[in-house]
Amino acid sequence: MKDNYLFTSESVTEGHPDKVCDQISDAVLDALLKQDPMARVACETAVTTGLVLVMGEITTSAYVDIPRIARDTVRDIGYTRAVGGFDYESCAVLTSIDEQSQDIALGVDHALESRNGGTLATGAGDQGLMFGFAVNDTPEFMPLPITLAHKLTKHLTDVRKEGLTDMLFPDGKAQVSVRYENNRPVHIDTVVVSSQHRAEVELADLEQEIKRLVIDPVLEGSLYDEDTAILVNPTGRFVIGGPQGDSGLTGRKIICDTYGGMGRHGGGAFSGKDPTKVDRSASYLARYLAKNVVAAGFATKAEVQLAYAIGVAEPISVSIDCFGTAVMSENEIERLLREAVDMRPDAIIRRFELRRPIYQALSNYGHFGRVELGLPWEATDLASELRKKTGHSGD
Repeated sequence: MKDNYLFTSESVTEGHPDKVCDQISDAVLDALLKQDPMARVACETAVTTGLVLVMGEITTSAYVDIPRIARDTVRDIGYTRAVGGFDYESCAVLTSIDEQSQDIALGVDHALESRNGGTLATGAGDQGLMFGFAVNDTPEFMPLPITLAHKLTKHLTDVRKEGLTDMLFPDGKAQVSVRYENNRPVHIDTVVVSSQHRAEVELADLEQEIKRLVIDPVLEGSLYDEDTAILVNPTGRFVIGGPQGDSGLTGRKIICDTYGGMGRHGGGAFSGKDPTKVDRSASYLARYLAKNVVAAGFATKAEVQLAYAIGVAEPISVSIDCFGTAVMSENEIERLLREAVDMRPDAIIRRFELRRPIYQALSNYGHFGRVELGLPWEATDLASELRKKTGHSGD
């Protein structure tokens, strides 16, 4: 990447139709894990006008009322009769749930290594590649554009739910463009906020309220100034939104969920999947590894790739790219990570305590950089261990 450039990331509110689906899928997962921590869950949701469809493969000893979970989630987001177009009480909720394929379960329950005489281990729930990323743009080691975009959409939702204005409905988006010079963020060039609103609201009034209540409080003290371009609802009107305005599907906001497009993505979504699915658990591990490499002072930017084969416990590849910022050989960093961390699915699950009902809270505003949630993959406890092994001070 060039040294001087603009980079843009977007976030969406919990009322966005795709995020409605992510939340329902993760609410079902949480309800099952609360009763049965060993549940195998691959739950997906689709929404459109007047309809919620929950589908997937679930193997569990638990019973949960999926239609009630779906309705409660839609209600908590804010889609009630007062909003119009989509209502938690009147929408139809359909379910189509099967058990997990026994062919998949065979490899997950007993990894290839244990079938070949090794220690009993859980195999990866699918093949795939996962990326974790970290950069020292922010205290959370997250890229600045996605961090600010998430803060805007979260605050847009908080303003609505706290009743600070009656203009807003649940659907919305934010986009932030940051200018980089010498690979460091120096200015916020453009901010775009689009919010669903009441039909009678005038655009000028909406622009004023969103700037006053959302943009200024969130961006004050950052790289935001009078030269920053601000666009609020640039189409001029956003009354029809949510599942009435567009169909939604679980897993369609994977870039919002991760690093806002900065850093690569393996393609696997997170929501609705139990932690034997390495799409989820190994992505959390890759983030942990990348963040600790940066926190240790080994690089200012790091990206870790992990790859797994279905039914095999050990990753088939581990690699790291520090984009020319590493203070030592990337091969050496990779070796240190392999020695320090057990990367098998069972070990990831134990390290991060992933069989807990923690997932619905992650289904909005990103799975990474959420230090307020106390997520174990956001810890930097590995950094000091890495420094000790190399004698590097971290400066």
